Amino acid sequence: MQNRVALITGGARGIGRGIAESFVKAGARVMIADLDSRPADWQYALATSADLEATVQEQAAYGEISATNVDVTNAASCAAAVAATVEIFGGLDVLVNNAGVVQSGPIDDFSEADWDQVFAVNTKGIFLMTRAALPFLRKSNAAAIINTASIAGKKGYPNMAAYCGSKFAAVGITQALAAELAGSGIRVNAICPGMVGTAMWLEHLLPANTINADEKNDAFESAMRTTIPLGRPQTAQDMGAAAVYLATAPNVSGVSLNVAGGYEMN
Repeated sequence: MQNRVALITGGARGIGRGIAESFVKAGARVMIADLDSRPADWQYALATSADLEATVQEQAAYGEISATNVDVTNAASCAAAVAATVEIFGGLDVLVNNAGVVQSGPIDDFSEADWDQVFAVNTKGIFLMTRAALPFLRKSNAAAIINTASIAGKKGYPNMAAYCGSKFAAVGITQALAAELAGSGIRVNAICPGMVGTAMWLEHLLPANTINADEKNDAFESAMRTTIPLGRPQTAQDMGAAAVYLATAPNVSGVSLNVAGGYEMN
């Protein structure tokens, strides 16, 4: 990863921050991109510019890192994030399409607006960011695209039709792009996280009857001890380690790698 340039969407918090930390420590020059303000109508807290700044300050001790805003559902915003990366670092070698959202509920009560938003971020976002980045990735001699999918892109779960559908799509897009871009020397892979204690899980998918952060984490870890075969939740750093592997494995492409403690095997 030494001196390679990476752009990570959804990089301000959670899995994206874990990937950014792993990349910076491995010697990459990293641009993290995320929202500039928190939508008022979403069901759990999303990132803001303040989160971006905090992550840059935390990781700057380890190496080169910068930040920019992006809305991955907007083509112009995606192009601007790529342009900012190239302007600061001089090129682009690794694109990590990590930005994602979740919404759950029975299909008969699920709103069309929520369905569209889940697919716009989780699926269309991969398309728009990849399209914007390709001219620069094609100039790299070690180009890679890494998409954050999910174990919910391998198996369907009740009340999760929108999220599962979007992540199955992410896996399919990964395979299609791996085949399409192989001739350009661009490898395309995906990470399929299991259960990571981010806002998605702590505030939406497995909420605890408390507002105390430590108590929420304790409840989450206790539930994971009986759910995950290895007896522990996955961490953002686990996803970072997987991303470093996929960014540096020269003969690996088209893989959707489970990082789930044995919960999903295929």
